[in-house]
Amino acid sequence: MSDKEKDEEKPVVAKTAVDLQRLKLMKLMKNVDKPIILPERPKAKNTPSVPEFVRNVMGSSAGAGSGEFHVYRHLRRKEYARQKFIQEKAHKELLDDEYHQKLEDNKRLAEEATAKRRAKRLKKKQGRKQRKQMKTTKESAITDEKSSKEESSDENEETEATVKTNEINEESMSCSINISKDKNEAKTATEKKLLLDTEENQEHTLETSFEEKPNKNTQCKNDT
Repeated sequence: MSDKEKDEEKPVVAKTAVDLQRLKLMKLMKNVDKPIILPERPKAKNTPSVPEFVRNVMGSSAGAGSGEFHVYRHLRRKEYARQKFIQEKAHKELLDDEYHQKLEDNKRLAEEATAKRRAKRLKKKQGRKQRKQMKTTKESAITDEKSSKEESSDENEETEATVKTNEINEESMSCSINISKDKNEAKTATEKKLLLDTEENQEHTLETSFEEKPNKNTQCKNDT
């Protein structure tokens, strides 16, 4: 025999649970086509039926044979087993009820905790939203103030410009009025001068005419 066959025939001892699991897996993988039979769960026991009637019941008085004690003992044993099964079943149902009640309590506590955390998150979210809204309202108020200030400054500038234009117009009107007054005064002065000149000319002409008349008279006298 070769060394390989000797190694294969040599039994392997599992020292740990991991080695045991490895050996089981190796044994399963040697024959893959072999079906694996899984054991079924044990069925629940049915409640022992209560006997409807008991035949040949004999009391403790005369007439009870020696074999009746064994019948009584067998019936008593069956009744004790039935009562024990009922008690075990009641205890199991109580444990199941306690387990389901505990599950419901845990579920309720988990829902309360999640609702509490949800409310906390919603509160934080609302707080952030309110802070954001306040920030936006403040920014909008600041922008409105700036815009109102700019509009007021524009209006002031417009009013100042209109006032300046009005002043300039008034000054121009006053200047035009003064100029027209000066022109009128100059006209009146020139007219007065012309009148005076005409009057002086008339007076001069009259004087010269009066001077010429006596000269003519004197010449006439001399001629005579």
